[in-house]
Amino acid sequence: MVTEFTPLAALIGGALIGLASALMLAFNGRIAGISGIVGGLLQRSDDRTWRGMFLIGMLLGGVVLQALVPGMMLGAATSSLPLLAVAGLLVGFGTRMGGGCTSGHGVCGISRLSTRSLIATATFMVSAGLTVWILRHVVGGLS
Repeated sequence: MVTEFTPLAALIGGALIGLASALMLAFNGRIAGISGIVGGLLQRSDDRTWRGMFLIGMLLGGVVLQALVPGMMLGAATSSLPLLAVAGLLVGFGTRMGGGCTSGHGVCGISRLSTRSLIATATFMVSAGLTVWILRHVVGGLS
């Protein structure tokens, strides 16, 4: 399990995400926001093929990384399946309510200087920081 700070790996990963997002916008005219891609895949639309291929590529990318660099993944989920299902539903509800997900707003929206995405990303970051602080200092659940 990776727990130490790895700036080179983070830089390379961030550059690849940025490149993929830019290519998606340049060649497909679409934002690489995962909630929008999955939402369009679940609806009846003419562009389900590329959406499915995008998601398959994301999954295969993880499988290939695990095969090439064993131990780089974060590991298996330790929570119960019902808890994970509730968490997934809450994330889905939040992305629908927020008009997009962290990848769409944080990576693609900010790069386009979208005011809505700047506000959404700031909200995500403040909420995440507050959640960690509460869990560490109020609840005491994280070390």
